[in-house]
Amino acid sequence: MEYSYPFSIDWSTEEIVDVIKFFEGIEQAYEKGIKREVMMAKYRRFKDIVPSQAEEKTIFREFEEASGYVSYPVIKQAKEAADGTTIKVAPKQRR
Repeated sequence: MEYSYPFSIDWSTEEIVDVIKFFEGIEQAYEKGIKREVMMAKYRRFKDIVPSQAEEKTIFREFEEASGYVSYPVIKQAKEAADGTTIKVAPKQRR
């Protein structure tokens, strides 16, 4: 699929790369599954870059509009799961 990842011009190159890796983790959770620890590490790094809840929601919405992947169900499942769990979100939760 061809689409652009959301990012801020205020971010460094490293931060942009890390945000892209986070969204690749979201994609992986829908497509084949991702280990909870891996997804949570990507999310923690994302939150270092985007600490604001409002900005997070805006970026999640931009990503959903571009890709069709909804980030929230992945993060919710990852937060609730035990270590060692594979996070796999059903396609019905995808736009």
